[in-house]
Amino acid sequence: MSHEYKAVKMKCDVITLFPEIFYAYLSEGILKRAIQKRLIDMKIYNLRDFTTDKHRTVDDYPYGGGAGMVMKPEPFFAAVEALCPDSTKRRVIMLSPQGKKFNQDIAVELSNEHRELIFLCGRYEAIDERVRTALVNDEISIGDYILTGGELPALVIIDAVARLIPGVLGDERSAETESFSWGILDYPHYTRPSVFRDMAVPKILLSGNHRDIWRWRRKEALRRTLQRRPELLEKIRLSDEDYKLIGEIKEES
Repeated sequence: MSHEYKAVKMKCDVITLFPEIFYAYLSEGILKRAIQKRLIDMKIYNLRDFTTDKHRTVDDYPYGGGAGMVMKPEPFFAAVEALCPDSTKRRVIMLSPQGKKFNQDIAVELSNEHRELIFLCGRYEAIDERVRTALVNDEISIGDYILTGGELPALVIIDAVARLIPGVLGDERSAETESFSWGILDYPHYTRPSVFRDMAVPKILLSGNHRDIWRWRRKEALRRTLQRRPELLEKIRLSDEDYKLIGEIKEES
């Protein structure tokens, strides 16, 4: 299975039992355009294609007994070794509730440093531990809850990382000003009409004064963060202007 990657800024291979889940999502919107422009190379592989028995078996009963079925190691090893004979050149990510919790910092890291990714999507009770031990570079979770498989977490991570790749978004400033790109929540957004059902757009946004608009947006972003996710403010470096804005917010409330 050879691949040619020309002028591609991000390579993602996904190994899954349900390729159709990915085809549906990747055929729409920003990711579809990024793939068409070859900014991202996405290939989806069916794990059963790497089995060797006539029944294309990918799971078996767990040693030691217990509920559920365990995904066999052989297909995963065969898939990763076929896609990347030199595994040191790729980052193999297993989606798992035991992994480190995904956030914007990890998305930035993957977009900057590890643009050749292989995602292993599990199903059933678990994946054989030898896959984790010998193949996986990183385990990532998208939250403290259980899903039926790794497909949705893989899509979440791919989406978050892809939009940080230069050229994927139509306006590069979009990624810079979204929630968590500043380390805090996003500010309120408005568009036409300026008045809708007696609800008016803040006058400052209509003023044309870019400095005042920036200050208002920063203040509202800080206000939302204080109200909804105050713990985020402990993780970022605030400027003197930020402290001044926070003081104003507290006085107003």
